Amino acid sequence: MQQTAAVAAVGDHTAAGVPRKRQRIPIASAQDYEEVCCLGAGSFGVVTKARHRATGETVAIKRHRSTDGRNGELLREARFLDACGGLPFLVGYHGLARDRATTELCLLMEYVGGPTLRDYLRDRRRRHRPPLPESTVRAAMWQLLTGARGMHESRVVHRDIKPANILVGDDHRIVKICDLGLAIYTSEPPPYAQAGTLTYMAPEVLLGKNDYDARVDAWSLGCAEQLWAIYEVLDDMPDDGHRHDGLRELFPEETLSKDGFEVLSGLLALDAENRLTAEAALKLPWFDNVGALALPKEEEVVTASAMVPKKKKRLLITLPPLPKKPKVF
Repeated sequence: MQQTAAVAAVGDHTAAGVPRKRQRIPIASAQDYEEVCCLGAGSFGVVTKARHRATGETVAIKRHRSTDGRNGELLREARFLDACGGLPFLVGYHGLARDRATTELCLLMEYVGGPTLRDYLRDRRRRHRPPLPESTVRAAMWQLLTGARGMHESRVVHRDIKPANILVGDDHRIVKICDLGLAIYTSEPPPYAQAGTLTYMAPEVLLGKNDYDARVDAWSLGCAEQLWAIYEVLDDMPDDGHRHDGLRELFPEETLSKDGFEVLSGLLALDAENRLTAEAALKLPWFDNVGALALPKEEEVVTASAMVPKKKKRLLITLPPLPKKPKVF
């Protein structure tokens, strides 16, 4: 790959999150890649599938326009992807590239090849598929918690884990956490800003606590586990939506076993001090016999029972009240 430029201030932490001397990171030419199709677009920019002209390697390219002043955000994400390089169940980092004509900077990432979890579950609901079996939820959660544990051991906190930031790949046998644009290093002292997506944001972040830790990701994964288990709630839980009440009622024992509920309720503990970490969750009995992940594909036959509409149950998690302000006389 031809390297045409270099930029400082990327990759200035080791994988353990310990500061090191800043280094200049090579930037390839975007002209080395042929774009194949658009994979997704949003407020962040655009992600496309691309192929390296010389090697044939397929990558995903994430773009922010330099004229929008977004290069700093993209470089920041590159730093975290680089720090987490090689960790399982996280999208891989392939480097940076710049368009010589427009000066547009691009982030080169692993091409996972599948939809986001959000799109996958919405498509299953649209096709009236039954909820995923607990064994599938367990295998997927094991992968996601393993990925989160690796990030946290590297002192990286994602802060925005949600179905839209989880990719399904490898013929539906693997899930990977992506989009580290809001990540932070816990090796850097607080205060930490409020960040994330409201529906998946931990209570302490919602309440304005600024010295939170990696357990905010555990909460988000607990929210994601709900969606794995009964994706019917997706239409009732938009990215700016609200949570609803009755956790065990929503997941009776015939739907989620005692061991599975122990993980779910532990990840969704309101008090962060009592909440499971990713590492602690992986040690619980639910994960003693994890099978290989095999997500159902589109060609799955729709059963008659799956066509019967079910009454939706909504989950409400009541947050503790904000402390009252003292009266001023």
